[in-house]
Amino acid sequence: MPQPPSAAAAPASGRTGAQRAGDTLFISDLHLSPQQPDLTALFLHWLGTRPRGAAALYILGDLFDTWIGDDDDGYRDIEAALAEVAAAGTRCQLMHGNRDFLLGRRFARRTGVTLLRDPARITLAGEPMLLMHGDLLCTDDVPYQRFRRRVRNPLVQWLFLRQSLRRRRRIAANYRQQSARAMADKTAEIMDVNADTVLRYMRRHGVRRLIHGHTHRPADHPLRLDGAPAHRHVLADWSAAGGEVLVAAGGELIREPVRPPGAGAS
Repeated sequence: MPQPPSAAAAPASGRTGAQRAGDTLFISDLHLSPQQPDLTALFLHWLGTRPRGAAALYILGDLFDTWIGDDDDGYRDIEAALAEVAAAGTRCQLMHGNRDFLLGRRFARRTGVTLLRDPARITLAGEPMLLMHGDLLCTDDVPYQRFRRRVRNPLVQWLFLRQSLRRRRRIAANYRQQSARAMADKTAEIMDVNADTVLRYMRRHGVRRLIHGHTHRPADHPLRLDGAPAHRHVLADWSAAGGEVLVAAGGELIREPVRPPGAGAS
């Protein structure tokens, strides 16, 4: 996928529906929740239009602000919309984030999505690239990495899922409060990726292009990996005011804005 170090910025309206039919779309960090209905409405509108006919949709973590088990019934509209996209022929693939790592097989069956491991190596336009949520790259945040290992333990997850749905919701709400307080006490540098860790993952998986989310710092970073050029692309987080999609099309990457209905092309 030859291109300049930075992905191009281009509006969706610049390409016809036929030109966009084979696109591969990358999004992350929507943090959907019942407390943000306008954000959910934006995503449902986008999901009902843009991904239709695309080759693939990759959701690289934190689609939901919390996911407390596949018996959670608070997101049926989103599940139904994902199922429609998958049924229409778009390959939908989803990676766990640090907020929705309990998404499981029942969710996958209901929606038609494929759950991806983190990291995942794919090939597009003949180029291998690495997909990650991004939290594994933030190795300077030692307390978080310790917490991540604990909550990803299958036994810990099994014990949590044995609790009632009501109790799990209380636990999740308490965790969000604790997480917000912890983040307020951390520097921006600690919560960003570690440069050496980025290169280590890319080298281990034999790629020169990495796409990830998590940090909420959308940018395209040129790198040097073993003396040769490489690239790291950070996905944007979404809000009710809009979002962004990284589109692989025609051998290049395009940053495509997502706007609320009535606010312009999306």
